[in-house]
Amino acid sequence: MVGSAIVRHLLAGGLQPENLLLRTHAELDLTCQAAVRAFFEDEKPTEVYLAAAKVGGIYANSHYPAEFIYQNLMIEANIIHESWRVGVQKLLFLGSSCIYPRLAPQPMQESALLTGPLEPTNEPYALAKIAGIKLCESYNRQYGESHGTDYRSVMPTNLYGPGDNYHSENSHVIPAMIRRFHEAVCGQLSVVSNQLSVLIWGSGTPLREFLFVDDMAAASVYVMNLDKAVFDAHTTPMQSHINVGSGREVTIKELAETIAKVVGYKGKIEFDPSKPDGSPRKLMESLRLNNLGWSPKVGLEEGLALAYNDFLKSARLEHQRHL
Repeated sequence: MVGSAIVRHLLAGGLQPENLLLRTHAELDLTCQAAVRAFFEDEKPTEVYLAAAKVGGIYANSHYPAEFIYQNLMIEANIIHESWRVGVQKLLFLGSSCIYPRLAPQPMQESALLTGPLEPTNEPYALAKIAGIKLCESYNRQYGESHGTDYRSVMPTNLYGPGDNYHSENSHVIPAMIRRFHEAVCGQLSVVSNQLSVLIWGSGTPLREFLFVDDMAAASVYVMNLDKAVFDAHTTPMQSHINVGSGREVTIKELAETIAKVVGYKGKIEFDPSKPDGSPRKLMESLRLNNLGWSPKVGLEEGLALAYNDFLKSARLEHQRHL
């Protein structure tokens, strides 16, 4: 999702298609060191956007912790090291707001990193993302002066939008809700007391911040293109990551009601407090990036409408493939 958005943004900014080196998962297994090494030796890119990752919501993180820590560690270690081997000077690593402690002071500042225990439901994923930040910083510290290595990290809040994963079990909260409410509208869920009902995991009370993926892409390119002196003036060698958020938060209940409105669902919404909530609140402080001159443009309801249109397109394509 994020990689595709970055490609759209680069092309819209005038980059020629022939200057983009793109590979699907089927074409290049990023967890395989030999395959990644061969790719970098053959192609020798000058800039790298490291957006690839194994991602998922609470259900996926809880059920596949080994996959989440292993695959993400291997992806970032292979790409960052092989980038350095072939002389790539500019690299941007995309992390996650999960890197911060579960009970970090709100809004979460970059300085909160490594100050407390992580949220247990996604600790393996968070640890892998922290390792990615420290990989970038370590290569900068060791090779910055001798090789011109300038590897930067951005920490996005919860992302959504075109290209998202709408799987019924392994998706994040917004695409999962879009699918559930759409299926309810289509009459595919059970009827309770003659009224459609959609069940949402958790109590509905946690606060979450969301950012439209094309805003994230714009922020990524913006940070990548910042003059090194400007970037260094707003960071430190061992705290070089930058938060990227919208600055606005909603409860999961408010999110569900907004998605229901966008999809056209008018039935009942229920919550299951026996299921995990995750962190009670996760708001990023994005003042560092705002002070560098960037802010998001797409509001939540507008972005959800665009995301729902993308879901409908993907559902139509999936239906056509099965005809």
